[in-house]
Amino acid sequence: MESAKHAGDAAVAVSKAYGVETMFTLSGGHVFPLYDGAVHEEMRILDVRHEQSAVFAAEATARLTRKPGLAVLTAGPGITNGVSGVATAHFNGSPVVVMGGRAPQSRWGSGALQEMDHPPLLDPITKLSFTASAAESVGHEVEMAFRTAVASHRGPVFLDFYMDHLFSPSPVHDVQTQTPSPLEPDPGDLAGIARLLAEAERPVLVYGSDVWMERAEEAARDFAETWRLPVIPNGQGRGILPSGHELLVTRARGLAFSQADLVIVVGTPLDFRLGYGWFGGKDGAPLARVVHIADAPSQLATHMQPAASAAGDLSVVFWSLGAACGDAGVKPDGYAPWVTKLSDTAAAAIAGDAELLASDSDPIHPMRIYGELGKILADDAVVIGDGGDFVSYAGKYVEPRQPGNWLDPGPYGCLGTGLGYSIAARLARPSSQVVLLLGDGAAGFSLMDVDTLVRHRLPVVMVCGNNGIWGLEKHPMQMLYGYDVAAELQPQCRYDQVVTALGGGGELVTKPSEIGPALRRAFDSGIPYMVNIATDPQIAYPRNTTGV
Repeated sequence: MESAKHAGDAAVAVSKAYGVETMFTLSGGHVFPLYDGAVHEEMRILDVRHEQSAVFAAEATARLTRKPGLAVLTAGPGITNGVSGVATAHFNGSPVVVMGGRAPQSRWGSGALQEMDHPPLLDPITKLSFTASAAESVGHEVEMAFRTAVASHRGPVFLDFYMDHLFSPSPVHDVQTQTPSPLEPDPGDLAGIARLLAEAERPVLVYGSDVWMERAEEAARDFAETWRLPVIPNGQGRGILPSGHELLVTRARGLAFSQADLVIVVGTPLDFRLGYGWFGGKDGAPLARVVHIADAPSQLATHMQPAASAAGDLSVVFWSLGAACGDAGVKPDGYAPWVTKLSDTAAAAIAGDAELLASDSDPIHPMRIYGELGKILADDAVVIGDGGDFVSYAGKYVEPRQPGNWLDPGPYGCLGTGLGYSIAARLARPSSQVVLLLGDGAAGFSLMDVDTLVRHRLPVVMVCGNNGIWGLEKHPMQMLYGYDVAAELQPQCRYDQVVTALGGGGELVTKPSEIGPALRRAFDSGIPYMVNIATDPQIAYPRNTTGV
């Protein structure tokens, strides 16, 4: 017999109107009416084994589809378990709505099960965090949550519901979905940036995740190609210029950032990943002038003073800046010697990688894994990184051929995102390869959610770089102190057997020659499959920043 309509129905109906197709959750009695609403509204319910994976899956859905993601968490520990996922969405600017259960209002203050006032806990890491006021207002308040999440600058919104309100009748809400009006950049700001480009000899463009999230990737590529500007992407800016593009100079990053005289950073913070916004000053070069462009004024750097800045809809920014460049007399040919220098440096770096990408060293050098993986990845493969040293190699040696196909935890650096991201990627891109690159440390955070992949028939290839240590900690501690503590894991731990025990497949690889055939078996298997590769613990990724 079909259940009566209630506030849970209203919440789910509004979610569907905003494009939500899947509710990610872990079962809890406080939110049963939301599940019932999903059944009534024919929304997919995908249940995980840890609440953090539900939020990570919702966040990855938002980042891959550019529509809001939805996670539903039960009261108390259900919500606290999801906090790291919400924080990650906050730092990534991902439009996620997290709905939580809450002890009944009729029992509030008397010690009901899992009674906790959640919104103050979530307030610092959300755009909005609140409790729905009444059953009758649920539709309106859920609409406010989604409208807030998708407005620039995007980000997570949390709202919880008193349990007795969710079970109560609620009127049908006439949803008025609103597409946020594009924020027009200040023409004077763009004219100033164009003048800087006209004066520059060695400019560099940096494209970040918000270029993709703002649906500005075509405008960004056109701008770079029209004005012949070299590009270094980060985050989901990767793939805007595809692998092999003449203006893509990721592999000349060191030279570009040390000798540039103008760096224009678009759609990403001037954080530790970009030297906090300080470029140039190497080999006798002066400090570079820096331009920061964001989708909203709130995202512009305040810890340093850029030479210029602008905020607005990023597609409009690129189109209008192009017009301003024409007015300012920018001459693309003038950058040709600089572009050639960077391109030649990048090509030399790529050529220099060949030996290690084909290394036959025993134990296995991590780069050999990427040499083999590069032969198999399709143009539309979704590649997910969850780890430290091992995934740092991925950032260097996996160059996406299309935008929107790369996921990493982002600047918050939270391990454990991988399984949730994989769940979302398989749903969002059902015909693409989905590859999860796991460090063995990261595997310990979320590997139980392989069970979720199995139960919901979501094939994903997992590649575990297993060096038996916390590489990001062991090597620096050895350098600082001459010893290390709390940095050891089990050598050749059989994470592949965990995957097999949960209903997937897997194997341990200990020889370089075994990597390629094992990867092919994984892609051909049609099930969640782990290739667990024992790598050399003595090899540390040669990083030039610690993030501190």
